[in-house]
Amino acid sequence: MSTLIEKHIVSLLAERDDKAIALLYDHYGDTLYGVAYKVVRDEDLAQDVLQESFIKIWKKADSYDPSKAKLFTWLFRIIRNTAIDKLRSVNNKSDKEVQIDVSDVYNLGVSGIRPEFMDVQDNLEKIEPKYKIVLEALFFEGMTQQEASEELGIPLGTIKSRLKIGLRELGKIYGTSIAILLFIILLS
Repeated sequence: MSTLIEKHIVSLLAERDDKAIALLYDHYGDTLYGVAYKVVRDEDLAQDVLQESFIKIWKKADSYDPSKAKLFTWLFRIIRNTAIDKLRSVNNKSDKEVQIDVSDVYNLGVSGIRPEFMDVQDNLEKIEPKYKIVLEALFFEGMTQQEASEELGIPLGTIKSRLKIGLRELGKIYGTSIAILLFIILLS
């Protein structure tokens, strides 16, 4: 790639001109896709990585410093890191999937249901609202911790802390076993 085109792309990125992304895609798209594919080894995931990377490139355009690295080096790092993150995310998700036929959580049977635990939602009223809202989002609305963070406008670390404290408070009402069960269900 000629330095002239690279400089033009860099100036368009600095100006936040949409043409920069089109030029980046035209001149680097195939190579960057190849980098992503080499890491994730899946065409669809590589396409996702490429798309996510171009979004990151656009958002981080002002952080590119030509005196520290060539444009391709900067792009390469973004795509490679995004691909590694995507691969980890996919692996973590598949590791956490519960196998229904293997899991005892879903095979409780009628004898495993205890009537004193059927009023969990009612007993949420007994804990502070800031913990209640997090438990409701995670347990009753089926949100992930990240989704609850975004939906409620609460930092992810705070969501995790409030979940832990909320479960501890429910544990005081029901005993430790229900809090552990709820925590296991939330993680699955």
